[in-house]
Amino acid sequence: MQRRGEEMSEESTGNSSVGAVAPSAGIHSLLQEGLGLAPLDYSESRAVQPFPRSPKLQRKAAKAAPPSQEQLMRRMEELQAESSRTEAHIQSLKKRRADLSKTTEVMKQQVRERFQNLHRVLQQDEQAVLDSLGLDLGRTRAKLDQVLKDWEQHQDQVSKSISSTGEVLSRSPEAREDGECDHSPSPKKPEASEEDIRLNEERFERLLKTLWSISKTLTAQLQRKTLLLDWSRVLIDRQTCHSQVLVTPDGRSVWFSDAALSAAERPLQFDKVCCALGSAPLTATQSYWEVDVRCCAAWAVGVAYARLDRKGRDKGAKLGRNRNSWCVELRSGNLSAWHNDRHVACRGVGQTPPGRVGVRVNYDKGQLMFYDADTMAVLQTFSAAVTPVFDRAHHQFTEPLYPAVCFLRPPENQVWPNHLHFSHFGSP
Repeated sequence: MQRRGEEMSEESTGNSSVGAVAPSAGIHSLLQEGLGLAPLDYSESRAVQPFPRSPKLQRKAAKAAPPSQEQLMRRMEELQAESSRTEAHIQSLKKRRADLSKTTEVMKQQVRERFQNLHRVLQQDEQAVLDSLGLDLGRTRAKLDQVLKDWEQHQDQVSKSISSTGEVLSRSPEAREDGECDHSPSPKKPEASEEDIRLNEERFERLLKTLWSISKTLTAQLQRKTLLLDWSRVLIDRQTCHSQVLVTPDGRSVWFSDAALSAAERPLQFDKVCCALGSAPLTATQSYWEVDVRCCAAWAVGVAYARLDRKGRDKGAKLGRNRNSWCVELRSGNLSAWHNDRHVACRGVGQTPPGRVGVRVNYDKGQLMFYDADTMAVLQTFSAAVTPVFDRAHHQFTEPLYPAVCFLRPPENQVWPNHLHFSHFGSP
């Protein structure tokens, strides 16, 4: 009985064990068949990574792992190569720095030579003028000395007559009758020709005026020389020209034609206003150019943003009548500066309008200046700092500027304007 009880106990235990395992096996079978997932193997001690590692984790793991000998050698070669390249570049920069000093000294010497030539010419001209004044003085003094000599001789004769007359007076009346009396010299009067003996003051005044004119012109040219250092080459964009505005093949001149060209209208073309823009924006920090306006009776010269309207006759398409453009214009003989439909009379204008208009743009200072290029008189300054009439908020030039010109209709008693020309460096 005891043995049978033990067997029953073992069977009970075995059945219990089988009953505990069977459900688990059934679940795994269900997962495999229903979900297509393999059971995880928990027998291994390592952690299971269910997804591929991200690049960040991979770099982190690689960083944590000690580099191999081969990696270190490769890294050392890369660092040495980088060091060689850096050293070579440093030496190149040092050489360039030394070359800059040498080049600057050569340029300074050339400038000194140019100014020495100017000084030499001025000194030679100064000496020639002084010599001319000396010759004039010599001729005048020679004439004056001759007149002075004549008067001194007359004075001697008068003195002798005074002496002889005094001797006669000292004698007794009887002795006076026996003595002889010298004839007194006749009175001498200044001749009219004596008044003409003087330095040629009129010639001297003409000389001073000429020197002043030369000095003024030289000063203007020296100022223009500084502006020419920032000279910008301007060409006309044919795509922007009004149908009555013709462009020369070199792109430097525009002509007004009485008849409009028969051509398809272009998207960037001014269709009502006789304007044209430069082919490229002004990209340099400082730019300067000139427009010859001598062959035009009424004109406008200025700058504009690319978003200036091209269609219609509204203010949005006219130079200076909107916030997108600035200009000076000649109309009915009056020169004025325009921006945002406001204007002022240009200063520095002589009796005749300028023959050439200079335009200078300084992006850093937000400054636009117009000059009479012949006298370098400032016609108008648009500035973010000094804006007596115009709105200062629109002189910062937040967009690239394009050179712009426009033909204006003159009064009925004047002929139509016909020619505007962008001067290039070295052009008269």
